[in-house]
Amino acid sequence: MNHEDVLKALSHPVRLKFLIWLKDPENHFCGQEHPFSMGVCARQFEVSGLSQSTVSTHLATLQAAELIKSRKVGQWIFYERNEETIAAFQQYLNENL
Repeated sequence: MNHEDVLKALSHPVRLKFLIWLKDPENHFCGQEHPFSMGVCARQFEVSGLSQSTVSTHLATLQAAELIKSRKVGQWIFYERNEETIAAFQQYLNENL
C-alpha cells in the first residue's frame, strides 16, 4: 500500500462517499439482482448522478490505491471495500499522526 495514493484517493469527496457507501451497501444501493456479498455492481453507482466515465475514473483511483477490490462476473464488474488496506492505513495514521 502506498500511503500517498491512499491519501490522494480519499481527498476527493466523491471517492470518499463511494467508500462510505460500500461499507453499508444495503442502505445506499437498491435494485441489485445479485447479493451484496458479491460486491456492488458498477451500474449501481449511477445513484451518484455522475456519468459512467466519471464513476469509472473514481473507482479506478480507489482500486489503484488498493482501497477497493473488483471482480468480474459475466459482463458485470462488482466492487467491494478492501478492509485489509483500510485497516492497515488506519493503523499507519494512528502510529504516525
